[in-house]
Amino acid sequence: MSKGIAVALAATLAAGTMMSSQAQARPELVDISGDYAPGTIVVKTHERRLYLILESGRAMRYPVGVGKAGKQWSGTTKIEGKYLNPAWSPPSDVRRDKPGMPDVIPGGSPRNPMGVAAMTLAGGEYAIHGTNVPGSVGGFVSYGCIRMLNDDISDLYQRVPVGTTVTVTR
Repeated sequence: MSKGIAVALAATLAAGTMMSSQAQARPELVDISGDYAPGTIVVKTHERRLYLILESGRAMRYPVGVGKAGKQWSGTTKIEGKYLNPAWSPPSDVRRDKPGMPDVIPGGSPRNPMGVAAMTLAGGEYAIHGTNVPGSVGGFVSYGCIRMLNDDISDLYQRVPVGTTVTVTR
C-alpha cells in the first residue's frame, strides 16, 4: 500500500470514529451538588448541559444546545406533554425572523427541528427536544428550547414522565 493511500485511509477511519462518537453520545453518570429532588431535570445554560437528578448526589448529564443571545430564560416549570416524531409549527419569534417558513413541518421531515421526540414545557412555547442538526448541540443556538441529540432525547424521554419538574439556570 502506498504511503498516500495509507494516510488517506487513516484519515477516513479517524473521521468515521469522530462522527460515530458524536452520533452515539450517551449520558454520563456524574456527581452533582445542589438541593434538587431526584427526578428533577436541571439545565445549566452556561455549561450547555442538562442533568437528570438521581439519588445520593448523582445525575445523568447530557450535552444540550440552549437559547442564543437574547433568547435565554431561567426559571422552574414542568413537562406538560411528550411527543414522538412531533410536527412543528414555528412560534411567533421564528416567524418574525424567517417569514418564509411553512405553517407546519411534519414529524419525521428532515426540515423539522424537533428531531425524534419533544417534551413541551408548561408556561411557554419551549420544549426539550431532539434535533436534525446534531452539530448544534453544545452551542447557544435556539430560540429558548433545549436541544438534544436524538439518541439522548430518546433516552431522557423514557426516563421521565409528564409532570417532571424542570429548572433552567443561567
